[in-house]
Amino acid sequence: MGAPHGLRRHAAASACPLLAFAVLLALPGLAAGVTRRYTFNVGMTSVTRLCGTKSIPTVNGQFPGPRLDAREGDRLVVTVHNHMSRNVSFHWHGLRQLRNGWADGPAYITQCPIQPGQSYVYDFTVAGQRGTLWWHAHLSWLRVHLYGPLVILPELGVPYPFAAPYKEVSIMFGEWFKADTESVISQALQTGAGPNVSDAYTFNGLPGPTYNCSSSKDTYTLKVRPGRTYMLRLINSALNDELFFGIANHTLTVVEADANYVKPFTVSTLVISPGQTMNVLLTTSASPSSQAFAMAIAPYTNTQGTFDNTTAAAVLRYNAPTPPSSTQNLPLPALPRYSDTNAVARFTSNFRSLASAQYPARVPQAVDRHVLFTVGLGTDPCPSNQTCQGPNGTKFAASINNNSFVRPRSALLEAHYQRRYAGVLMANFPTTPPHPFNYTGTPPNNTFVAHGTRVVPLKFNTSVELVMQGTAIQGAESHPLHMHGFNFFVVGQGFGNYDPINDPAKYNLVDPVERNTVSVPTAGWVAVRFLADNPGVWLMHCHFDVHLSWGLSMAWMVDDGPLPNQKMLPPPSDLPKC
Repeated sequence: MGAPHGLRRHAAASACPLLAFAVLLALPGLAAGVTRRYTFNVGMTSVTRLCGTKSIPTVNGQFPGPRLDAREGDRLVVTVHNHMSRNVSFHWHGLRQLRNGWADGPAYITQCPIQPGQSYVYDFTVAGQRGTLWWHAHLSWLRVHLYGPLVILPELGVPYPFAAPYKEVSIMFGEWFKADTESVISQALQTGAGPNVSDAYTFNGLPGPTYNCSSSKDTYTLKVRPGRTYMLRLINSALNDELFFGIANHTLTVVEADANYVKPFTVSTLVISPGQTMNVLLTTSASPSSQAFAMAIAPYTNTQGTFDNTTAAAVLRYNAPTPPSSTQNLPLPALPRYSDTNAVARFTSNFRSLASAQYPARVPQAVDRHVLFTVGLGTDPCPSNQTCQGPNGTKFAASINNNSFVRPRSALLEAHYQRRYAGVLMANFPTTPPHPFNYTGTPPNNTFVAHGTRVVPLKFNTSVELVMQGTAIQGAESHPLHMHGFNFFVVGQGFGNYDPINDPAKYNLVDPVERNTVSVPTAGWVAVRFLADNPGVWLMHCHFDVHLSWGLSMAWMVDDGPLPNQKMLPPPSDLPKC
């Protein structure tokens, strides 16, 4: 094993290396872990889809990017070399990064981006987590191409809490744009309009046979044997779309969500939001009625704007002596209608933590801070010297509690570590809506949003109950909210406006699902609880990148605790400069 977590760089930056060494050794999971080293060479690669070739950012020339494998307790050292002509940074989605926000990755939040020709080493330990997570770029819309699986196996000798599958397969759902996506979002921000939508959905980067000019070599095929159980590690890496997924004539048993085990439940169709992961067991037929079956993804949305209303297909192929003559005309699985919110609610209601002796659900039972966030769209006035294409001649915006987040020019985590906040951030993010209204009813006349780089300060170990309330401004729609640095427990959700008097009585405080990304229901609310036991600055944002670009984000600024192992680690010596 290499040096303990971050020691090589962090101790060098520390004024007290012996203390740093003691603190680092106290990190959980180190003793059993090994060090796994990966190198990311980020550059441009020509890729052809839908009869069009374009140059896209890739890691090591691969699209999607390479899978990272680890075990619980391992240390990962990922050296990133930026060979592009634009900035980049990487996020290890769902990893808690205990005390080590320097490795979390969102540009201008926990680090300045890695500039062209520069390098940065992400050095972190996987502590107390196992399951399917993923990595992606975290600057502008670069993650549309820069993403890959992050598979964390249990510690050696620790079994799954279900029968071991015959085989495990990672499947990443994505989106493909014929246009250059950086130009797409740049133009949208300039005009104030909604951005152009994708041209296809993809399975592991392949659009499949439902699209024009998409050949069989552009179709993802999963080869299986009869009568076996496969674990599919599903990851929604799509940019702006929640997705339904199903396999014709097969059922799926959900056993994990966001790298947390759940009580197993079986469905024919599931829905997965951008940022979310799900492990499902697929038991193949002992005597299949056909040699091949279609797998499909299609969008779930209630947006009033345009969206990519297409269906992507892949093939589940049994190991027949001769492959089927054609996969073009396989019957697709019956997926719900794109706007079927009831189907989504029924599926979501199935999730429960194991809450067992080995995998307890540590739900905060007492709450120190109650926070209510409204989450939704809004508008900005059109500058006097231009014509805008947003609602009624305005520009589209998005906000939490009417605050549209302004990306700072330097990293918030450095400002917090140095306690130099002036001109960088304001610790006055509103924790209740500044202008209460009928959130899911008729919107107010004034839909303009405020702007600022604001955070919510939290004392170490504060237990927080956060209610996220969707609004109907510019149309009610679902919003997948992702929290960096923490998992949370989803204790309640419902439609309409949250009722602080009656709704808490219906909370599940026994075995609620634990996640890092949850969708605020369309015209509804969701309540989560978490313990602020991870010092640092942690971004929370909508995982629709269009909404993130419009400002639907905020950050939690968590203070150090009193003990040495409750304090932020010092910054690494190679931390990028802005």
